[in-house]
Amino acid sequence: MSLHRSSMNRKCLAALGAALLAAFCLPAQAALRVLACEPEWGALAQELGGPLVEVSVATSALQDPHQIQAKPSLIARARNADLLVCTGAELEIGWLPVLLAHSGNARVQAGQSGNFAAADYVRKLDVPTRLDRAQGDVHAAGNPHIQTDPRNIALVAVALAARLAQIDPPHAADYAQRQADFSRRWQQAMTRWEAQAAPLKGLAVVSQHKAFVYLYDWLGMQEVAVLEPKPGVEPTAAHLQAVQTALKSMPARMVLYAAYQDARPSEWLSRNVGLAAVKVPFTVGGTEAAKDLFGLFDDTLARLLAAAGGQP
Repeated sequence: MSLHRSSMNRKCLAALGAALLAAFCLPAQAALRVLACEPEWGALAQELGGPLVEVSVATSALQDPHQIQAKPSLIARARNADLLVCTGAELEIGWLPVLLAHSGNARVQAGQSGNFAAADYVRKLDVPTRLDRAQGDVHAAGNPHIQTDPRNIALVAVALAARLAQIDPPHAADYAQRQADFSRRWQQAMTRWEAQAAPLKGLAVVSQHKAFVYLYDWLGMQEVAVLEPKPGVEPTAAHLQAVQTALKSMPARMVLYAAYQDARPSEWLSRNVGLAAVKVPFTVGGTEAAKDLFGLFDDTLARLLAAAGGQP
């Protein structure tokens, strides 16, 4: 009996030792669960969080971020999220309130530390002087497509790193270090991009949707026409012909459309006016080369310069 008890004790100690070793090998804390509304914010959260975060994205680069469905799989991700990172400025007004209401997650509701709106940290353009839904998809807070200017990405990165540290205090120093590293690399990239983009300054361009005002503000390009008669309203044949006529007195070099958009209006203008139609990735994943935030701007500039006759 004593030998049996001794054998059992050894087995119990061995099992206990294995359990303790396994416990020490496990991470001290599970990864912070981040749900990003758009791919650019998912990519930024990954840059700033690295292995400390588990990132999922609600939309793809080939979806219109204004209009998606709050499907059960997405509601489940919102229910489990520690941090929701969205653009804000009413970009997601058509679906985010429904998602939040059905998630049952108090952490990520508006006004909570787990709800982060990137547009809150940048200067908005196209802020309407009056609100009138007859004018189309007009956003009260201004144009929400802030991610097309890398200066905005830099500002949001500082705020998002601080929010990550607030939610996950034990790793505050890690988020600060990763933000400093990202900022250094991003500033170097912006210096390079701005030098490359010099030939684009002052160029007259047409937009399919009012999606590029921040890009134009950064590069000094001039938007002379928009193919949508009102924001969010598909171009009509009559409006396209009106733009064609107007461009006779104010010629443009190219027409820009986002990767998620139907290219046909831009291609029609390209054929009938003789200017280049340029697909812009618009966000991470919009084109094969736009694999991350750096690739997003590398590829955007390469496409614009090629259309302008410059060198990428």
